[in-house]
Amino acid sequence: MAAKACSVLITGANRGLGLEMVKQMVESPCPVRQLLACCRDLDGLRSLRDLAKKHPNVITVICLDATDPCSIKESAKQVGSLVGKAGHGGADSRHHDIQNVFNTEGMIHFCFLCLPLCPCATASGKPGMSCSKAAVVSISSTVASMATVKEMYSFFPMASDGLNMLALCATEEFRKDEILFAILHPGWVRTDMGGEGVSLTESVGLLRAMDSLTEKQTGAFLDYEGKVMPW
Repeated sequence: MAAKACSVLITGANRGLGLEMVKQMVESPCPVRQLLACCRDLDGLRSLRDLAKKHPNVITVICLDATDPCSIKESAKQVGSLVGKAGHGGADSRHHDIQNVFNTEGMIHFCFLCLPLCPCATASGKPGMSCSKAAVVSISSTVASMATVKEMYSFFPMASDGLNMLALCATEEFRKDEILFAILHPGWVRTDMGGEGVSLTESVGLLRAMDSLTEKQTGAFLDYEGKVMPW
């Protein structure tokens, strides 16, 4: 994806997998042209700030608290300005319809506030769907697979399942707009959160999996190798 996408927005970009993806997207042989790195707290972002200083024409750091609707609206305005769109980038009526059905915050608010900022995929002239056209990729987890997780009792699997369902519903809602939605399990990646005991192969594979996505995978739950995960 880094070789093809013009603009990329990453949430949770200050640590863990989010930070690793920022690094790889800007330091690849064919880096993205514009990367919007979103994080909740702008204090203590040494690694991200160092990257932003190293790539000032590519990385823009944006404050975003995904649990605060006001923060999401303000960040969406900034995103709209940065990608050359006028106005607030507010959600259309479809956002309000879905919000009434799913009484949740965070990803739902952010997703539907920012989708109107995506370039009109159908007007791009490119056939099919891809990350180089318009896409929303959700990073989920193997614990969201109800077919394989039987004994873990915590809120994390439920939150991951909710994310998966949101992406699945949005897949059908925006299919006619040719916006691709995908759900990816990243594997165990060596980051400041994942530990040093594994290689970076998984994070490289994750970007490769994104790059290979087409309309055939829209709405799919896949791992970092592009293999289908059981729901």
